[in-house]
Amino acid sequence: MKEMAMRIDHDGVVMVVDGRKLLLFRNKGDEAFLNLETETVREQDNPPDRDQASDAPGRSFNSVGSHRSAMEQTDFHDLEEARFAAEAADLLKRRALANDYEKLIIVAPPTALGEMRKHYHKEVQSRLVGEIAKDLANHPVPEIERIIAES
Repeated sequence: MKEMAMRIDHDGVVMVVDGRKLLLFRNKGDEAFLNLETETVREQDNPPDRDQASDAPGRSFNSVGSHRSAMEQTDFHDLEEARFAAEAADLLKRRALANDYEKLIIVAPPTALGEMRKHYHKEVQSRLVGEIAKDLANHPVPEIERIIAES
């Protein structure tokens, strides 16, 4: 038996997010025929992946002698992507509390989706009709619509 495709009502919201880009769409179509219109686009620059004070990532050089010690490398990309996912969940919370939408679909890569879930407010959870664990933030809107309709 084939599952029914994921549906989003007219005026429902679709958030497509990855670690650096957030797209918020409003469905101007209906359940059967999506017509996503862009409402919000946010992008953040990725921070450098190495320590700016030295040429080597995660290294500290003692100014006296030649002793070098390795420190645990901080992955700034991961930290920023986790923060961005938390901010995306917060945006959804604020809009849900303002009754800006009734139905919601979230499309994000598995890592970002997992991070967002940690921050879902109960009002967001009550409006969530589906999640798609894919990275579609750089895909054209017709392709996003097709993938949602087939999910």
